[in-house]
Amino acid sequence: MKPLNKHYWEKRYSNNQLGWNIGYASTPLKTYIDQLEDKSIKILIPGAGNSYEAEYLWNNGFKNIYILDFVQQPLINFKKRVPDFQENQLLNLNFFELKDNFDLILEQTFFCALQPNLRPNYVEQMHNLLKPHGKLVGLLFNFELTEEGPPFGGSITEYKSHFNQKFNIKVLEPSINSIKERQGKELFFIFQKK
Repeated sequence: MKPLNKHYWEKRYSNNQLGWNIGYASTPLKTYIDQLEDKSIKILIPGAGNSYEAEYLWNNGFKNIYILDFVQQPLINFKKRVPDFQENQLLNLNFFELKDNFDLILEQTFFCALQPNLRPNYVEQMHNLLKPHGKLVGLLFNFELTEEGPPFGGSITEYKSHFNQKFNIKVLEPSINSIKERQGKELFFIFQKK
């Protein structure tokens, strides 16, 4: 299995190999964001890539947003699109090294881009990053876990086994409003920190 390290991701960005980049906020996350009422909540988007969800949040009055990627290029791309976004809210570091607390963390293609052996670490770190009763919300791929990736897939059963020790599983179901290319391949979820 190839190492999915910083160099790997930098190369993907420099070669414009961004098959997961849809160019706008994904419909399930946009729909979730649209029902959020408290615009002061502290939000993290890890493994953010070009982060169209963060741009959508920012343009809709959410200003306490942090986007994290350990590759610099997507953060530069984001700052060009959203020049008034606060520099100190662009986090160029390894997700597993972040120490902070958030009300909400949005998951979009990050979990399934990590090597599967890191999944327990991801769950632990998400739990650590959330404030009491904070929520982890987003999309997970719903296809057989493969050795070829990213993305690496997974199933409802596997996701429950990873998350149910640290989170109350509020929603984990097939996404009804995925983009055409991902229909039938995504699960929408809301997990609340125990």
